[in-house]
Amino acid sequence: MRKAVTNYIPLLTALSLSLIGLGGAVWAVANKRRNDMMIGIDGINLIKHFEGCKLESYQDSVGVWTIGYGHTQGVFAGQRITQADADALLRQDLANFSKDVSRLVPYNISQNQFDALVSFAYNLGVRNLKSSTLLKKVKDNPNDPTIADEFGRWVYAGGKKLTGLVRRRESEAKLYSTGELIYG
Repeated sequence: MRKAVTNYIPLLTALSLSLIGLGGAVWAVANKRRNDMMIGIDGINLIKHFEGCKLESYQDSVGVWTIGYGHTQGVFAGQRITQADADALLRQDLANFSKDVSRLVPYNISQNQFDALVSFAYNLGVRNLKSSTLLKKVKDNPNDPTIADEFGRWVYAGGKKLTGLVRRRESEAKLYSTGELIYG
């Protein structure tokens, strides 16, 4: 029986990844290797909550053209998309950010820790995560209690402290350190 189940793992992994959906659908997460982590439902919900969804392009707090759930690549003034487009862009962006964050973090982090780091990178960029003291501490000891404080250092946009970023960083820190999802 064990051999029969093992033979189906690649098929189940492919099937699970094809079932990833948004807006009430369950996100199936399948990892073939530990360093191929994918963001989980708590991370997705955190990102969706703080990004919101706008179907017409807008400039964010620092002037970057944005659409959908915080998508910025190739966005232009006056652009419109459907909800299905926004969902597809989010899936694509989350797959890319999950892949990028997986390459940076140690193998021994938990799903909630990974989710918090993907949310952080989604909002601030992988480059900022890569150069942060936050990541250095995660690499040194992912269970270091001072890591939660590092999230709170990233609450400025355009030189201004933003309440929305304070709340988001508090949510990410809580998810990282306790696994509890709050919306600040």
